[in-house]
Amino acid sequence: MGSREEIFEKLRANTAATYDYPDLGPLESEALTYSDRAAAFCESLTEAGGRAVTAPAGTASEDLAAFVAQTLSVEYPGVRSVVTAPGVDLSGLLPEEVKLSAVGDFQSPEALDGSDVAVVRARFGVAENGAVWIDDFGKYRALLFIAEALVIVLDRNEIVDNMHQAYVRNELQAPRSFGTFISGPSKTADIEQALVFGAHGARSVTVVLV
Repeated sequence: MGSREEIFEKLRANTAATYDYPDLGPLESEALTYSDRAAAFCESLTEAGGRAVTAPAGTASEDLAAFVAQTLSVEYPGVRSVVTAPGVDLSGLLPEEVKLSAVGDFQSPEALDGSDVAVVRARFGVAENGAVWIDDFGKYRALLFIAEALVIVLDRNEIVDNMHQAYVRNELQAPRSFGTFISGPSKTADIEQALVFGAHGARSVTVVLV
């Protein structure tokens, strides 16, 4: 039994009363919906401090890597190291001076420190708040938080309206070791009521809609 299961077992054993799960039907019926989810997603992401870049309609899968490489050159012209997750192959598409690595090349999560940009794929996005769901990174999940910038590839057809819809997606129901929502760069407003970006994670986030 892992530590999480052990904690849950102790909570169950010391719970004096249980209550039925509340009916969320009224909330779900009043949740935000959009006629153009992709456009709403881009607007929400911008408000969260991120940036959305849309690939031309009909971009073939073999051209996607080239478009991502072009986005890197435009958004992060001074980049020196790029780490890619499975499903994104930028081999031969970046300048020679840029160090390109695959996440599996690293022996430990600590070795990911110093990564300028991480290029990853999201399972789906949420139009309501510009968030994306990313999972299945295993021991390399630190990449999502230790890289200076994130470039996230998202299928524009995999965007739901709101978080109610997000939480019934199969990706959140299936057992997995890791999963997280990311909406824009990391930020905090705890210090002197001033909004600071890049406080405890990526300083910038660019989502490439394909």
